[in-house]
Amino acid sequence: MEKVIVIGSGFAGLSAACFLAQQGADVTVVEKNEQAGGRARVFRKDGFLFDMGPSWYWMPDIFERFFNQFGKSAKDYYTLKRLDPSYRVFWEDEIADIPANFTELQAFFDAKEQGAGQKLEAFMKEAAYKYDVGINKFVHKPGLSIFEFMNWDVLSSLFKIDMFTSMHSHVRSFFKHPKLLQLAEFPILFLGALPQNTPALYSLMNYADMKLGTWYPDGGMGKIVEGMYELAKSLGVQFKFNEPVLKINAWGTEATGVTTDYGVYRSDAVVVACDYHHADSELLPDEFKNYTADYWDKRSMAPSCLLYYLGVNKKVDGLLHHNLFFDAPFEKHAADLYTTPKWPENPLMYVCCPSKTDATVAPEGSENLFVLIPVAPGMEDNESIKEHYYKIIMRRLEKRLGTNIQDAVVYKRCYAHNDFVADYNAFKGNAYGLANTLTQTAILKPSIKNKKLINLYYTGQLTVPGPGVPPSLISGEVVANQLLQQLKLKTT
Repeated sequence: MEKVIVIGSGFAGLSAACFLAQQGADVTVVEKNEQAGGRARVFRKDGFLFDMGPSWYWMPDIFERFFNQFGKSAKDYYTLKRLDPSYRVFWEDEIADIPANFTELQAFFDAKEQGAGQKLEAFMKEAAYKYDVGINKFVHKPGLSIFEFMNWDVLSSLFKIDMFTSMHSHVRSFFKHPKLLQLAEFPILFLGALPQNTPALYSLMNYADMKLGTWYPDGGMGKIVEGMYELAKSLGVQFKFNEPVLKINAWGTEATGVTTDYGVYRSDAVVVACDYHHADSELLPDEFKNYTADYWDKRSMAPSCLLYYLGVNKKVDGLLHHNLFFDAPFEKHAADLYTTPKWPENPLMYVCCPSKTDATVAPEGSENLFVLIPVAPGMEDNESIKEHYYKIIMRRLEKRLGTNIQDAVVYKRCYAHNDFVADYNAFKGNAYGLANTLTQTAILKPSIKNKKLINLYYTGQLTVPGPGVPPSLISGEVVANQLLQQLKLKTT
């Protein structure tokens, strides 16, 4: 039985571990933190249960497909409910609920712009095609060679999926109203680039949003991690927590295992599911690194986040589960993120209030708030900056909701760049990985395979297919399949 070490237990690491173990590998996951989940860890405090990272459950079919491959279903591990409305948007002059029902959504678009509801149907038809092609033909490819894409089926779809058109241009060919443009472009904020630099392929995210829907697993996003962890253990995967990997060991052309404070773990292969840059730059001897420091510095990174986890000892009217605050100029915040990186003067923000849906995440009569401000990666954060923005979000929330919140906050935790680095060794303190630009797509992303060590692979948000929870599940599967093929060849 081949021994495989997986470094890191985020979604990609758990996925890779499950697929490897299913095929008979002896898998050990080595994790620096105290629990599985990576950025999707949870913590409890004073009766509140906080999801630390991902809070949107989109693309339920990807999660279901993952569990199905092990003879399971997502419902074996958690209960999903669809949110309706999907989310609330706060504009400067309006508060609007975005309906889950597509006919109602078309009516909403029509009310903003004559004929926009019919155009939305055409927009969705294209987005559905991109979703089908993107998921079935592109994201499962390992990105190791241009020849993966050299068949007519794939080539013929390249122009249909608008790979060479920007999201900015594509959306404006359907809609004109600024609020509709914001609704159509907001999902790609999770991809980490301006609409002008993001291929229109990613309107598939609009299909995920407006057709497949926004869902919530009862008990929080941590329930997905719990399910995957339980599945992995049932397949025989072993876990070592609170063990940061200090070094990836190598001899000749092969990785031979890893070293932690607790000793040396020998293996026949290693899968890096922690931060790719950290592993490549810090854990490997110089002669085995995939990329130079200059290469990494030239990568376009998705944003980092300034996060606040807040426990409030009263109910807060006026919020839904998901709330987008578009009551600040988008162009200015975008420039502070991507063009001339700096701390934003007047930031957009996202507020999640899961206690509106789930009574178990807060004490009775209380609210659980998760506030996120996108910020440029590589910035220096400190307590003074965190407090400055805390006052900004409080003033804005209290003004828009018409109630005092600050005096009702009984628990507050801030989280920013330095925390992402300390907890996840995140390159430049990023939260989402690489930006999904055309020049960082497929074979142009950092490779899933080490160029010098034949049995060292990389998975997660800094390689294919890209950032986000569903892509991370797929990334783990892709890497596991590549490694399994290699191990099979080695033993035959």
